[in-house]
Amino acid sequence: MPIETRVQQAGTDVLEAAGRLEAEVVAVPVRSGPRAPESPVAGSLPCTLDELLALHRAKGEPGEIVSTTARIGDRPRELVLYGVGDASPADLRRAGAALTRRGKGRATLVAEVPEGDLAAFAEGALLGGYAFKIGAAPARAPLGTLALTGPDPAAIEAAAERGGRVARASALARDLANTPAGEKDPSWLAGQAERIAAETGLTARVRGEKELVEGGFGGLLAVGAGSARPPRLIELSYEPEDAGSGTGRHVVLVGKGITFDSGGLSLKPNEGMKTMKTDMAGGAVVMAVMSALRALGVRDRVTGLVAAAENMPSGSSMRPGDVITHFGGTTSEVLNTDAEGRLVLADALAYADAELDPDVVVDVATLTGAAKVALGLRHGALFANDDALAGALTTAGTAAGEPVWRLPMVEEYRQAIESDVADVSNIERRGFGGGAIMAALFLREFAGDRTWAHLDVAGPGRATSDDGDISRGATGFGARLLLSWLAPERTA
Repeated sequence: MPIETRVQQAGTDVLEAAGRLEAEVVAVPVRSGPRAPESPVAGSLPCTLDELLALHRAKGEPGEIVSTTARIGDRPRELVLYGVGDASPADLRRAGAALTRRGKGRATLVAEVPEGDLAAFAEGALLGGYAFKIGAAPARAPLGTLALTGPDPAAIEAAAERGGRVARASALARDLANTPAGEKDPSWLAGQAERIAAETGLTARVRGEKELVEGGFGGLLAVGAGSARPPRLIELSYEPEDAGSGTGRHVVLVGKGITFDSGGLSLKPNEGMKTMKTDMAGGAVVMAVMSALRALGVRDRVTGLVAAAENMPSGSSMRPGDVITHFGGTTSEVLNTDAEGRLVLADALAYADAELDPDVVVDVATLTGAAKVALGLRHGALFANDDALAGALTTAGTAAGEPVWRLPMVEEYRQAIESDVADVSNIERRGFGGGAIMAALFLREFAGDRTWAHLDVAGPGRATSDDGDISRGATGFGARLLLSWLAPERTA
């Protein structure tokens, strides 16, 4: 759902802003460790802020909330002390999210801004208010307005704008992935891409089933063969406003767009299917990133590819033992129909290599449970054939609050995906384990000699509970990372 909370600057005086905006809540940041001089609102209390914190045994940790009632201006208001830790970007995202969650059901909350990265604070605040629900409205509506006061209103306004652009992209990725699969088939996803293109100055091309057959996109066709709702290849293109001032670099982003993954004939158990509406989270990330490029003034030329299909069991489904001919002619043996994401990505990667002449290719996918086992729910797995690209993506992920950890592509493991009847098999067959590595080795077969990275976000792509700027359900993990990489000067 679109983010409903509005973040705006409200001048330099928190007391004046609270009265002028008739705010129900006034908030003051609290650092851990030594603190700055007390806020003007301290005069509304019968004790110091430090004494109030001590009473509640609070330490100013990021996301910590202490609340009391105080007469501020002409009437009693809720006074919130919100912890910002050491004011790192990660701490400020958590603090902002805690503040907007605390403000649910309120029209206006006026807050003194903390020191540090205000764009990260605004981003966290907006994402903390994110929710996705179909049906009756929640009992408490999201906070209406977060009004920020501080010594530099222009800096606050600029930070709110930057943070808002990134937060809206992340929320779009979440919305697309959270949409139920009954509504969200490949055709629906393509329609969303066309809408995004029209709204944000992109060019869209969608290949339907006939064009996929004519083009030889065998992976997409095989994965989608069991569904009554045929596959699509979505292509979004972005050109900088002034091509002459651009970098000259062409970046291709590739996203896995499996709108529902039953496992096909290698059927998942019921529990394993419950989150599979989000198996197109990589494609959602690519679409969300593309939507923000023009607003952020990205100087690279960027193409986004989303390989969209629904993996269902039926009489027409691909079978274990089938051999697929992918775009460009490389063949793969299907040993497990539930390892379908790599089959559709293979087509898109091969197409990018052969037809788009990219300088850099990055794919993103909820690809393997093995990556989740290895790194848990907060880190994405990164594979790359180029150290500089791996380093840049790692740095961008840290800056954006979406950390990744580089895993090796072990050459000795390549033999495990050899096939007796095709060029490669879609899962390993030698008992080596390392499922995430095997998937990366499979994808590498289709990336050509391009500078390439693969992000496996199966762990952090979904969340089971609210935590900081993450909400239960799809997280949009990867959108902020890629925007930080593509536009570091616009997102910092």
